[in-house]
Amino acid sequence: MIVSRRWLEALLSRPLEGQDVADRLARQVAPVDGVVPIHQDLRDVLIGKVVEVRPHPNADRLTLCLVDAGGSAPLEVVCGAPNVQAGKAYPFAPVGATLPGGLKLERRKIRGVESNGMLCSAKELGLGADHAGILELQTDAPPGTPFLEAVPLADEQIVIDVSANRPDLLCHRGVARELAVSLGATVKLPEIPGGKLEGWNVGKKNFPTVQRSNAVVDGVEVRLEDLEGAPRYMIAVIRGVTVRPSPAWLAARLESIGQRSINNIVDASNYILFEINQPLHAFDLAKLRGPAVVVRRAKAGEQIVTLDGVPRKLTPEMTVICDAERPTIVAGVMGSAESEGTDSTTDIVLEAAYFQPTRTRRTRRALGLSSESSYRFERGIDLLGMPDALGRAIALIRAVAGGEMREPPIDLWPEPQKPRSVFLREARVSHLLGVPVPRKEIERLLSAVGFVAAPKDDRLAVQVPGWRTDVTREVDLIEEVARLRGYDSFPDELRPYRPGTVPDVPAEVTLRHIREQLVASGSGLLEARTLPLGPADGPDAVPVLNPLSAEEAHLRSRLLPGLIRRVEYNWAMGNRDVRLFEVGTVFRPSAQPSNRPTEELHLAIVLTGARHPAHWTDSTNAAKLPDMDIWDLKQHFELAVGLAVPSDDVQPAANGSGWVAPGGTAGRLEADAPRWAAALFGLEVRIAVATPSPVRYQPLPTQPPAVRDISLVLPGSVTAGAVEAVLRREGGTVLERLEVLDEYRGASLPAGTRGVTWRCTFRAPDRTLTERETVEVLERMLRAAEATLDVHRRQA
Repeated sequence: MIVSRRWLEALLSRPLEGQDVADRLARQVAPVDGVVPIHQDLRDVLIGKVVEVRPHPNADRLTLCLVDAGGSAPLEVVCGAPNVQAGKAYPFAPVGATLPGGLKLERRKIRGVESNGMLCSAKELGLGADHAGILELQTDAPPGTPFLEAVPLADEQIVIDVSANRPDLLCHRGVARELAVSLGATVKLPEIPGGKLEGWNVGKKNFPTVQRSNAVVDGVEVRLEDLEGAPRYMIAVIRGVTVRPSPAWLAARLESIGQRSINNIVDASNYILFEINQPLHAFDLAKLRGPAVVVRRAKAGEQIVTLDGVPRKLTPEMTVICDAERPTIVAGVMGSAESEGTDSTTDIVLEAAYFQPTRTRRTRRALGLSSESSYRFERGIDLLGMPDALGRAIALIRAVAGGEMREPPIDLWPEPQKPRSVFLREARVSHLLGVPVPRKEIERLLSAVGFVAAPKDDRLAVQVPGWRTDVTREVDLIEEVARLRGYDSFPDELRPYRPGTVPDVPAEVTLRHIREQLVASGSGLLEARTLPLGPADGPDAVPVLNPLSAEEAHLRSRLLPGLIRRVEYNWAMGNRDVRLFEVGTVFRPSAQPSNRPTEELHLAIVLTGARHPAHWTDSTNAAKLPDMDIWDLKQHFELAVGLAVPSDDVQPAANGSGWVAPGGTAGRLEADAPRWAAALFGLEVRIAVATPSPVRYQPLPTQPPAVRDISLVLPGSVTAGAVEAVLRREGGTVLERLEVLDEYRGASLPAGTRGVTWRCTFRAPDRTLTERETVEVLERMLRAAEATLDVHRRQA
């Protein structure tokens, strides 16, 4: 959502600073993505007063103007506009100034006369399309005053990241309401120049709300046939309007937030949309057949050509606004050219409605359409504030387009709703927030943003305003108190707490162990967390039914594609050395199409760049540090397999391009790499979730150990791991520890063999082992190893 600083100033009746507004919003309600100054490309333009105008000696259509720009002497400027008069003020760009579009002014001769700058038109300043004459200014600012100081054009766009549960922040009044809390200000809608409500008043008897689904207003029949899709529907008829360009103040307001001015009727509707958050639509009464406005479900096979010129096929699940014969609007989404006003429109039917959010969202997705109105309707607008919004819209339209109302508007609301109330306990507020919050402060904070709190017994009955559709429970009100009070006002010390007794889920225990071991491995790995949505990464990728975008239309079936994109991003930022890992969920299609996809836990690692970082003690040139290769990948693959699937073994791939294990693979990866990038390696392993064994207490040993070293000669085909497994099995419970001390290869051993020395630690928990017992166990271990693996004891 883009809001204008000057628009907020008009609502709060006080000057604001863009960065301060951003900081207050970020602390209190929503993050701000940026503060963008506008019209800063006019900072070189000055106020120039024309002292004298005389004909150009060499051109009939040019004049020579003496311009006072605040310097020691007037400047001679060549001008081609016919409306320049002596004694009046105009925007003046001196030599060296840069105008919108990047044009830099230089001193140059025009028909033989040197011009020292330029008097500017509205088009040249980017303030309009008028290029026929110089922009005349009504200002008392002295010559030489910066144009942006004399004319209030300097503004800032504040880009707010509005979450889906806060649609009230999609308008300037909603943002101003939040700022008013921290500023101690009051929000008041600014006066509309020339806007008056004559002959009727919002909320009074002559603005009738009828609890039925049909009515007639000024000859227009209104029927509400889809009560679920449109619970409330309001219509006003304004006759005798004049469609023309909007006044400068209205066009400037919309342009300050990036909206293009169209005409006074459309601009008035858009102004109310961005000021109050009420979408509106103005029908051309002459184009309405009947004349009638019918709100109903679409019929199967019906079509409508929307404003973008595309035919849309409608379904009975969609709500449409029709005249007596055909659909004219897809409710809450977009209208058609058949109902749109033109320059010849004189009578309009103004609609304000509440369309059911879920229905609007489904319709918008089904048609592939999106608009400012649908963005608000599908999040929920203020059902209770519609009369005020319609009243302000009528006043604005009559102010900028004229017209009269022969009858008051009609409000069809068959099933009126009362404001929702939620009970709030002071003790519960203090309990959840951890600090006492007095009732008076609770009432003050909630009332500042539109809640109405009234004491009832030992609780507060809080009436929720219509624009806060997200507040439904007591805890929601407590959250409001916390954020309005300021999260930084709460103490940050660690209070006494009772640890939980429920054990963690085995999957979480496994993932936490893997993360800790990878980070502590000394490999320089950093954890990444990528989105589970993305493009299809294989033939078995699971499609998403309602994707947010075409780039996020599938669930991932592997982790590596997301990590590769992170590596490519690092390369784009100039970072050559990247080591990332991720543990997360991947998705596979179910055997039954009607079932949900199956989920698996995977571990993935990507490696590229230097094997180790440069250091000043290293004599090797930093540019010649060795890069990681396939053997570094093997090291990390063995680490990953040992953590994710300890029972699996790593083996070379059949094609020699990498390494494999029953639960994963490792090899070189392809990516969009710059020429200076090193080779990219990656691995992905399925994680086997193990049930954690219960932690048991074991006392410190009280008996002394018996330590023996044994040296064995192993054939070339026998691994040390296989020998160790046999020794542990035969050693039984008294073999407390078994570790390799040394490996020897040399001429004293038979060809194709090697010697390995183990240290054996024996201990019994209840007694001291005798020498005879120790020797018996050791001999049993050696006999089993020799019989099973052809391993024998090495002789000195």
